[in-house]
Amino acid sequence: MERYLDIDPWKVVETGFHPDRQRSSESIFSIGNGRFGQRANHEEAYSGDHLRGSYVGGVYYPDKTKVGWWKNGYPEYFAKVLNAPDWTSIRVRVNGEELDLAKQAPRHFRRTLDMHIGLLTRSFEVDIAGCILSVKAQRFCSMADVETAHVRYAIDVLSGEANLEMEAELNGDVQNEDANWEERFWELFDKDGDAEGGYLLVKTRKTGFQVGHAFRATCTVDGQPVEAHASPLDMGHALTFACSASAGASVLIDKQVGLVRDFDHAPDTLIAVAQQKAADAEASGWNAARQDHAMAWAAIWEGADIVIEGDDAAQQAIRFNVFHLNQTYTGDDPRLNVGPKGFTGEKYGGASYWDTEAYCLPFFLGTHPASVSRQLLVYRRNHLERAIENAEKLGFSGGAALYPMVTMNGEECHNEWEITFEEIHRNGAMVYAIHNYIRQSGDAAYMAEGGWEVVLGVARFWAQRVNWSEAKQAWVMLGVTGPNEYENNVNNNWYTNRLAAWCLQYAGEALDWMKAYASVALAEQNARWSFDESDERAHWESVSNGMFYPALEGTRVFLQQDGFMDKEQRMADDLDDAERPINQHWSWDRILRSVFIKQADTLQGFYFFEDEFDDATHRENFEFYEPRTVHESSLSPCVHVVLAAKLGMEEKAVEMYLRTARLDLDDYNREAYQGLHITSMAGTWMSVVEGFGGYRVVDGVPHFKPMLPSVWKSYRFNLHFRGRQLQVAVTPEGCDVSLTSGDPLDIVVDGEPRRLG
Repeated sequence: MERYLDIDPWKVVETGFHPDRQRSSESIFSIGNGRFGQRANHEEAYSGDHLRGSYVGGVYYPDKTKVGWWKNGYPEYFAKVLNAPDWTSIRVRVNGEELDLAKQAPRHFRRTLDMHIGLLTRSFEVDIAGCILSVKAQRFCSMADVETAHVRYAIDVLSGEANLEMEAELNGDVQNEDANWEERFWELFDKDGDAEGGYLLVKTRKTGFQVGHAFRATCTVDGQPVEAHASPLDMGHALTFACSASAGASVLIDKQVGLVRDFDHAPDTLIAVAQQKAADAEASGWNAARQDHAMAWAAIWEGADIVIEGDDAAQQAIRFNVFHLNQTYTGDDPRLNVGPKGFTGEKYGGASYWDTEAYCLPFFLGTHPASVSRQLLVYRRNHLERAIENAEKLGFSGGAALYPMVTMNGEECHNEWEITFEEIHRNGAMVYAIHNYIRQSGDAAYMAEGGWEVVLGVARFWAQRVNWSEAKQAWVMLGVTGPNEYENNVNNNWYTNRLAAWCLQYAGEALDWMKAYASVALAEQNARWSFDESDERAHWESVSNGMFYPALEGTRVFLQQDGFMDKEQRMADDLDDAERPINQHWSWDRILRSVFIKQADTLQGFYFFEDEFDDATHRENFEFYEPRTVHESSLSPCVHVVLAAKLGMEEKAVEMYLRTARLDLDDYNREAYQGLHITSMAGTWMSVVEGFGGYRVVDGVPHFKPMLPSVWKSYRFNLHFRGRQLQVAVTPEGCDVSLTSGDPLDIVVDGEPRRLG
């Protein structure tokens, strides 16, 4: 843990200049609006170590896979979210010297992310070229109009005579730091500008996405306008403002940006639409646009806020996670998903992982109308044909579907063999998400509107992936990697086997529901996918009922996989802190031979299927695996919170909550510089609501079995449930659940039925 940020309930604050943490701060203070976003780079030039990054949702490049040894079935490319044209820059020269905080050490530096209103602010004082300047830079990506953004840059001259030259830029001369072959992914399509602003139309190579940017900018000194001069760039446009300012003078630059994609507009209209967006933003002005943006955030917080009293670090952390999730995904476009890094960095390529189905879907179900989560399911249904193609590449047939581990368009694009070929548990997460969505939302109709087709394709995959073991007299699954990626190419991973068996069981239940309630849709879909129940269902039931599960003899412990007890049974506490995280200090060979668990694996299955096991079995497995887990996956601690809270293990639940909630803020795994762990942030919400709040849906009824950590005075959270809004407050006096909107509702608290409304 490395804490350098101030604690504040509604803000993230960096006090003092930390050039050694610049990349981490750029990640942590990132902003976005679901359509686009960027890292918190300095507006002015910065020659120190940093990663300048602006990103546009849904736009990617198929960067050719770079591996030493090609294997059959390998994806040909690894999709990359593209570092897009930079619209944030405002370069400043003072008496001929460029402002660059890597060269002029600032004083009184402060960077603030106001999560309540979605505003990034940076302020500092600097000595430069015989002057002392006070600078305040602010910007936001509008949540009210998701195709616009605003920058305000203010300079107060505290002493000296400053001849200022300022350039407000729109620059398409960018490249990805993670490019496999050092390629540039964009090509210039069109650009132009005048003394009021400019535009830039760029197109991605290979994929052909077009994105239009336009900007306008004005400058004043003490309220008086400064003339702008057009300054064309090789791949963009800039406006140059020059003025003289004495001590006491105030200089203000306002910059408005329009950013549009050919996803949403005809390609031949992109320039005009972007220019109109920028012009409308200029006409609206900073104050009105900021107010509209703040109101949009207020509406989000009304449904999603969690209040923790008595622990400001915990309070700041949960809001930080909720904030980033909401500015990454807004749920109004089924072509978009939740990238593991969102708009905060290039790692993982900005693609979709199983994280969405296992972690993010519960968050969006609980904090937004069900239509938002439904879009995530539609996203996967739209990729079903590609999932079938992915399975065919690996030798499966008959409509078997293997959803990708990493994707932009449904095609697998991960380039590590143990992930691409073996981490097939992700397939089960697609089906579990459908089950979880219907269970919580009550939208059973989705099964007929896309769910059954996905369930069928996945069931066909599992039915082919197993084989019968004469020695074990059971169905087995060989050569897999479970969620714990510190184990590769193992046999009978308990979580994967259990999830596969459940998927086959659920396929039978889904089929029965379709026959009873959607027979017409079932007939049409079965014809489309050549499904004959008499040919396939009996095999599903045989596999589901006859799956092999490794277990530790004489205990209730399910072994993570065959041979797990052959490993040296060390505990994570035995590790020297200097060796952690082990993925940054040990060879991969040493990690694979060790007992240490990167993330919840067997325990992930206990989280999904908790009703199948009694508390004694839960406890014995938790107490066996938790001490062996190093939590070097961001997805790990939250599952441990939920299970520990269920078992009444308060100290462990709180420890794991702080680890998951403050993972990036305190940089537990020393990797915030690469971008934030957006998808695991949903696990932080799960930790509070499902963990401490004990929230479950049983037979369509919300149940709560809350725990109040002794280090907290109280907490409360809002919850969307089937068109209703609930507020749950947990205090030392007990748990109060109120219905703030919607129809009356039956609930259960600590086993006691209650009627709301």
